[in-house]
Amino acid sequence: MSDTLPDLASIEAAAEIVYRDFAATPQYRWATLSQRLGTECWVKHENHTPVGAFKIRGGLTYFDALRQRGALPREMISATRGNHGQSMGWAARAHGVACTIVVPHGNSVEKNAAMRALGVTLIEHGDDFQDSREHAMQLAEQRGAHMVPSFHADLVRGVATYWWEFMRAVPQLDVVYVPIGQGSGACAAIAAKRALNHRARIVGVVSAHATTYADSISAGQVIASPVTTELADGMACRVADAAALAVLAPNLARIVKVTDDEVAEAMRMLFADTHNVAEGAGAASFAAAWQERDQLEGQVVGTTLCGGNVDSTVLAKVLNRG
Repeated sequence: MSDTLPDLASIEAAAEIVYRDFAATPQYRWATLSQRLGTECWVKHENHTPVGAFKIRGGLTYFDALRQRGALPREMISATRGNHGQSMGWAARAHGVACTIVVPHGNSVEKNAAMRALGVTLIEHGDDFQDSREHAMQLAEQRGAHMVPSFHADLVRGVATYWWEFMRAVPQLDVVYVPIGQGSGACAAIAAKRALNHRARIVGVVSAHATTYADSISAGQVIASPVTTELADGMACRVADAAALAVLAPNLARIVKVTDDEVAEAMRMLFADTHNVAEGAGAASFAAAWQERDQLEGQVVGTTLCGGNVDSTVLAKVLNRG
């Protein structure tokens, strides 16, 4: 995968596909967040896409690639904690493809509702994402349906458009913090950095309660790790993807682990300072910057509010605890 990261021409072509559905999302330098960090802080607002998260970009390019190859399936199946599933539902609907998504029991009520509203057939199976993923693969095989992985070159190509937008808009970025779920966002940031020859250092962010990527990079091989995060469902991955690891290991400056408490604090700060809602994974980028704030003086910091799809009841609890 590292040798097949999308180049500048591929990312620009992907942007043309993405922009048929929505315009480039904004990035703002928020004064109060910058004041908190003690340095210039930018936020890329992927919560402003039509599904409230960055994943839709990958869904659009993945399905367009199938269309171009004449390989659109009758039915597609995938697994998700929510945002990937909305992305698949949006793109599958546009191409007239039936879409079945497997989620674990106890998944976000509002993410489930959003997927159903996009025409997704939802199946609840298993206790975590890995259980759902394995069940989705079995179903796809039984039904002869197309299984969409959570990590794939055609997904990364679309997701790279958001980092390409961000890095072009803010060429002075010194460091960016990128949450890692299954790896498409972080690999896309690496692709955009390379394509633009951008100077920003890329710091990966994992949940301290879902450490497979940190553990696997340390070990030099895939290490499964238990998932206990209750807030960062978008990062609740038990088994790292080997292809993603091959890209991330040599290209990340480091990895920061953020706890649920730190994520909750970041959600509160983002809400107070920008009046944007961040889901757990969507606040993880700023949580990591906040954790490292003493090291950031004089640097231009890039963070991503990569998703805003948090259940109302969860958000209310987080804000009330503040």
